[in-house]
Amino acid sequence: MQTKNRTHGVLIADVVESRSHSHLRSSLNEKLRIASIAQLDDKLVRVPYAVTAGDEFQTIARRLDSIPKLILDLRRRLQPLQLRIGIGIGSIQGPIRPPVNRIAGQAFEFARAAINQIKGNKEISDADLFRSYSSELDEIANLVYGLHDTLLRQISAKQWETIAIYLIKNRGGLHSQSLVR
Repeated sequence: MQTKNRTHGVLIADVVESRSHSHLRSSLNEKLRIASIAQLDDKLVRVPYAVTAGDEFQTIARRLDSIPKLILDLRRRLQPLQLRIGIGIGSIQGPIRPPVNRIAGQAFEFARAAINQIKGNKEISDADLFRSYSSELDEIANLVYGLHDTLLRQISAKQWETIAIYLIKNRGGLHSQSLVR
């Protein structure tokens, strides 16, 4: 698929304290394989997730307005792992096709800047951070997601299970057969 000066959303995610999880790479690969299948089916992402460096992975959102649902689904699927997620909003160069780590553009640069900012700030180790061409958009999105992140940190494992069941029963636009771990 060729892109024509469209604005895209790129997510680069990283597992917090990944060295403390044994066999993380194989577990992460399997969880991301399942997430890719479901999220492609639900039209949340444009390409499957690709693990790019150790415990870091990335994808491209199908649409900008699917990013909130995509982040929630990703965080739920990867429980109990804590994630830091950099979201870049901007252009992408060339065709969008797998593997995602061979695609470049402004959206990837913004996502990389966001994830690096999170990694450099110990106070927001498991946060979502937006970067785009608009400082006003960044300010608003980061304010909203700062609150969102604070609320998510308080969700227990049992509550995550309840969220998964709710999404399965109500379909919530998410692929129901692969919601449960």
